[in-house]
Amino acid sequence: MIKDIDTLYSRIAGNMKRSAIREILKLTQQPDIISFAGGLPSPESFPVEEVKKISEKVLTEKGITALQYGTTDGCVELREQLSQKYKREGLNIDIKNILITTSSQQGLDLVGKIFINPGDKVICGLPSYLGGISSFAAYGAELIGIKFDKHGMRSDKLSETLENLKQQGIRPKFIYIIPDFQNPAGITMPEFRRREILELAYKYNVLIIEDSPYRELRFDGKPQKMIYELDNKGFVLTLGTFSKILAPGFRMGWILGNDQLIDKLIVAKQSTDLCTPAFLQLIIAEYMKQGLLEKNLINTINAYREKRDLMLKCFREMMPEGVTWTEPEGGLFLFLNLPENMDASELFHIAIEKKVAFVIGQVFHCDGSGKNTMRFNFSFASHEQIKTGISRLAEAIKDMMK
Repeated sequence: MIKDIDTLYSRIAGNMKRSAIREILKLTQQPDIISFAGGLPSPESFPVEEVKKISEKVLTEKGITALQYGTTDGCVELREQLSQKYKREGLNIDIKNILITTSSQQGLDLVGKIFINPGDKVICGLPSYLGGISSFAAYGAELIGIKFDKHGMRSDKLSETLENLKQQGIRPKFIYIIPDFQNPAGITMPEFRRREILELAYKYNVLIIEDSPYRELRFDGKPQKMIYELDNKGFVLTLGTFSKILAPGFRMGWILGNDQLIDKLIVAKQSTDLCTPAFLQLIIAEYMKQGLLEKNLINTINAYREKRDLMLKCFREMMPEGVTWTEPEGGLFLFLNLPENMDASELFHIAIEKKVAFVIGQVFHCDGSGKNTMRFNFSFASHEQIKTGISRLAEAIKDMMK
């Protein structure tokens, strides 16, 4: 065994932390535990037979290209399909503004790689996606959290924070936002709030990283314009993914941005993986070309809406007084708030004994707050598991209240 191995690790390696969610999932592998912890799409949404046929078609017609190295920015076919998708939504996006990534998590890592020096300030929500927090912290970022109201990140608190930093001669590297069905809170930011935050980004000359993995999974309400669409000065990078709208096993995502930023990201990606698998890109491109993405999303949305409605119904019927929760218009998650004097980490152990699991909300708060909060995923569990699991959880909360 190498002596003093810890002294060999880089500063970045020292900043890395194990994913709290992955560690929790290890505890929930027992078959009798009902888990609402992971952000897992329903396996029933996976188009297995269609992917089989398309895979054969790609190998037959484009086998040599599919099995060869590809370009770092991604296959033209897939970028063209994404460009057409956005044009149908009213955005004028050229393929030169699209970079294909090996999952949107790689996109977050690349953002940290090209922007963050140790000690740099990065602004995020309270709460915010753990994968983003971890990626930025690994590069040495100091995360500054902005509290939420019912519309998401508070623009008044953001303005106050940016002004205070300016007075200290500090310019944050970027503002990290998940505007649609936010992970973990489930909140959707209305257009007026998006515009307020964009104007603050212009005023203080700060980039916005718009993480948008769930946008297509809307059940209710009116779609809001992407911050990228509202931006006319090139201040926004938007991350998307096929993990939640097609299948996570493809590990396929993309980034939208202006030419200058995309080019820098391409250079960073070259030293990471050279290119994202061409075979998988061509399968997804053909899948989109055949109109299957939009077609199958309808079934996925209907199924997820039913599960969300059922979970909310169970909350209303079973939860004791003092417990509140968000009611998302789409996505995969909702957030539950216990009375402020209760600690979700203590509740977790009681819940595990009752064979039900969730994610402790504190891990989504960069400042260590949120001890009385919990995140729930409603997309993966069956209807029966939702009923039974929420019943067990309600019992655990009542036991803790006693």
